[in-house]
Amino acid sequence: MQATESKRPRARNARPKIERAALKLFVSEGVDAATTREIADEAGVSEGALYRHYKGKDELALALFMETHNRLGEMMMAAFMEAGSIEEKVRRAVTAYCQLADEDWLLFSFHLVSLNRFLPHDTKREDDPVSVLEKLLDMMMKNGDIPDGDPAVTAAMCLGVVMQSGQNKIYNRLPGPFSQHIEAFTRAILAIIHQK
Repeated sequence: MQATESKRPRARNARPKIERAALKLFVSEGVDAATTREIADEAGVSEGALYRHYKGKDELALALFMETHNRLGEMMMAAFMEAGSIEEKVRRAVTAYCQLADEDWLLFSFHLVSLNRFLPHDTKREDDPVSVLEKLLDMMMKNGDIPDGDPAVTAAMCLGVVMQSGQNKIYNRLPGPFSQHIEAFTRAILAIIHQK
């Protein structure tokens, strides 16, 4: 007697397929609405394959979110720690942000639409993008490079320039690649940090 075959053969490289399928469903339907069965079907793998890599969709969603979130913190620090004028540093940070968005718009979109879901559960760390920017702005204020103010408010305003634009792009209100707006974003952020 032959062993019965499963409905679906074991998928090679299932993890990337699962992650891409999950991103599509999370962005279009939301994390709560998407099911592990839908994710597996979209990926062309068995539901068991998903569970071999993740405990469930919540762990998968958090991992995808933190991948972008952590990378943004590293990029922000690198952009501002390199020598140059404030304008050059801001342009580098904006360029890195836009290039990350254009490199994988689906992953980037998921990060943007998931901020309210995951950030309240993420403990404030020294290396998260918001804390990095606040710290850098505080340092520039103390050095007299930019007018004194509240680093948290200034960071929120600067991030709003690119994040709100990203939201508009998700909803098809901002055409073309995100990188085509680098100069406009840079000018807006410079205007914010130099306000008195």
